[in-house]
Amino acid sequence: MTNQTQGSLVCVGTGMRMGGQLTPIAQSYIETFDIVIAAIPNVFTRKWLQGVAKEYVCLNDHYDDTKVDGKTRRDTYRRMADTILKEVRAGKKVCAAFYGHPGIFACISHMAIADARAEGFDAHMEPGISALDCLVADLGIDPANSGMQSMESTQFMIYQKQIDPTALLILWQIGIAGDLSLKRFDTEPAHLQIVVDKLSRSYPLDHEVILYEAATDPMEKTRKEKLLMRDLPNAAFRQVTTLVIPPAKTMEKDQAVIDQLNALAAQRNLAQQVA
Repeated sequence: MTNQTQGSLVCVGTGMRMGGQLTPIAQSYIETFDIVIAAIPNVFTRKWLQGVAKEYVCLNDHYDDTKVDGKTRRDTYRRMADTILKEVRAGKKVCAAFYGHPGIFACISHMAIADARAEGFDAHMEPGISALDCLVADLGIDPANSGMQSMESTQFMIYQKQIDPTALLILWQIGIAGDLSLKRFDTEPAHLQIVVDKLSRSYPLDHEVILYEAATDPMEKTRKEKLLMRDLPNAAFRQVTTLVIPPAKTMEKDQAVIDQLNALAAQRNLAQQVA
């Protein structure tokens, strides 16, 4: 079924620090669409959205679903996506706003867009400034220097991941590491010790790591706390804390591949001389 004259959906990001990080196109959608539906933790951003949107719906109360027996964060995210789709089906131009980038650690937007498209509605995503973008700027790290690995902390714990200690490693949501119930919004030292034990297969225990939290408003300071990997279980964590692990080893050249490339270059130069 095609709904060419009916509702539509765009998912936008407000950036981590809305002031200066909200893109012009995202702001345009927020101000002009029929309704803005948002999952934004920052109170200042929520108040701004409420003031400029034609109609505003806050999704934050949906997180209370996890307090109900038998319900998890998956149920919360599903209900959030359904709330967005309800307005699209009602024929409205819907702007769904998320802090940071709407597609990074934001499964709600992916679910809502997939559902809308499956029902024939126009739906797309606009990029936003994410925590990774802020991390690169705040810590002065260039992922191109040694390469970068990036994954969710509990995913790192429960799957057999091949970690490269010559590359930067970023573990997201370390503040809820090890939560298999999908109901908690914190972690505990025993879970973090498991993280340390698994990391110690690739890194020395005295390797220096960084706990990072992007500032989300002018009164908040960026957290850039350096500590030894062995001390992670005793550190303070929030749900938004990210663990940044710099490379522990130097990259080793693959001389066989380098020789192949040099041989190809030599052949190319010889062919040019003959021509």
